[in-house]
Amino acid sequence: MPYTAPKIVTPPPGPRAREWIAREGRCLSPSLSRTSPLVGVRGEGVFVEDADGNVFLDFGSGIAVNSLGHRHPAVIAAIKEQLDRLVFLNSLDYYTTPQVEYAEMLFARTPGRFPKRVFYCNSGSEAVDTSIKMAKWHTRRPYGIGFVNGFHGRTMGAVSFTTTGAAPRRGFAPLYPIGQFVPYPYCYRCMFNRSYPGCDLHCMSYLTDVTLKKIAPADEVAFIIVEPVQGAGGYIVPPPEFLPRLAEIARANGIVLIVDEVQTGFGRTGRMWASDHTGVAPDIMAISKAFAHGLPAGAAVARAEVMNWGEGAHEGTLNAGPVVMEAAKAVLEVIEREGLVERSRLEGEYLLKRLEELRERHPLIGDVRGLGLMVGIELVADARKTPAREKRDRLIAEAFGRGLLLLAAGESSVRLAPPLVITREQIDTGLSIIEDCLKLLG
Repeated sequence: MPYTAPKIVTPPPGPRAREWIAREGRCLSPSLSRTSPLVGVRGEGVFVEDADGNVFLDFGSGIAVNSLGHRHPAVIAAIKEQLDRLVFLNSLDYYTTPQVEYAEMLFARTPGRFPKRVFYCNSGSEAVDTSIKMAKWHTRRPYGIGFVNGFHGRTMGAVSFTTTGAAPRRGFAPLYPIGQFVPYPYCYRCMFNRSYPGCDLHCMSYLTDVTLKKIAPADEVAFIIVEPVQGAGGYIVPPPEFLPRLAEIARANGIVLIVDEVQTGFGRTGRMWASDHTGVAPDIMAISKAFAHGLPAGAAVARAEVMNWGEGAHEGTLNAGPVVMEAAKAVLEVIEREGLVERSRLEGEYLLKRLEELRERHPLIGDVRGLGLMVGIELVADARKTPAREKRDRLIAEAFGRGLLLLAAGESSVRLAPPLVITREQIDTGLSIIEDCLKLLG
C-alpha cells in the first residue's frame, strides 16, 4: 500500500534497526558520520521505511540525490530495460551509445550555447577533481582559488578546497599545495561586518585587491572554484550579482571558472542549474547527486576549448556505464515531462514563506534563506547570532523521532531539500513537525 504520511510504530531506532547498527559498527569504516539512526529498507516517493516498519517523510532526499523521490517508476523502468540489454562495457576501451545520447541531451540543457565536451565519472568529488585537473592542464598555471565555507568533496583534490570545517582536512596535509581562499558572501554573517547591499560586495574586493595582487598573482591562477549556493556550508545564497562579477574577474584574467553544481543542479533551486539564475555560463561545471537517481554518477561539462587535454591524461574504468546513462537520460526526461523545475520554484517559494512565518514565532530561528527547494534554516541562541548547534542537533533528533528526516549544514543550520515531487500537503506536514520541535526546544 502506498505511503501517505509519516508513521512511527516503535520509537526509532527500534530493535531491528539497533541490531543492524551494531553489526555495521563492527564492519564499516569509523570515518562515516551519521545524522540519524535510520536503517532504511524501502523508499517510495517522498517516504522511507526503516527496518522496524517506521515511515519517515524525507526532507533531505539523500542530500538532494533523490530529487524525483524514491524509486520513480520511469527511471526504474529505464534501468530494468537496460539491464536486459547490457549491464557494463568499459568506456575506457570501447564505445556505448547511451553516453553519447546523454551528452547531447546535457549540452542542450546546460548554460552556454558554445561547443562542449563532457567527462563522466562516479561522484561529485570525482567531478571536482576532474575539473581541477582539466583547468590546470588547460592553463598550465599553479594556483587555485576557493571560498571559505565551501564544500567540494573528500577526495584529495576536492577536499583541498573544502573548508566547512577541520575534520575533512585534518591529518591529510599536504593537500593541494597552492590553494588560496577568499570570503564567500555570507551576508547573514559577513566576515567584514558590512551590510548588503550597501557593502557593494566588499568580499569581492578582497579577491581582487588582496588575493590576486599580493598572494596568488592573477596570471598564475589556473581556476576559481565556487558553489553558486553553498551547500554543506549552510545553504548560503549569495547576492545575485556575485556570480556574474566573479565570472568577469575570471574572464579578465584568463582564469577558468569552475562552478560546482553537484548539489544545486537538476532543478533543485527552481532553475535547471543555479547558474541559470544569473545567466553565467561556467567554463567547467561539476555535476552529480540527482544525476542518475542514486546510481553512482558525476560529470564535468566544459567548454570544448578548455577540455583540450591529450589522450590518457584522465580516464576511469567504471565511468559512464550504460545502466547509469539510461537512468540519467530518464531523470532529465522526467524533470521536463513533470515540470519539476517550475514545481521546485513554486513549492520553494511556499516553503520559504511558511518558514518566515515560523521565524516570527520562534526566536531560535535567526535566518531563513533559499532558492527553489534548497532552503536553509539557521538557528541562533541570542540576538548576537550565537550559533545554536546543540539545539540544531536536538531539533533534527526530535524530528526524526516524529517521522521527519532532516539534515544538518554549516555550524547551526538545517538544510531542507525535499524531493521535487513533494506536494504542498506534505510540506505542511513536515513544517508542522518542525514547529512542534521548536516549541519543545523553546
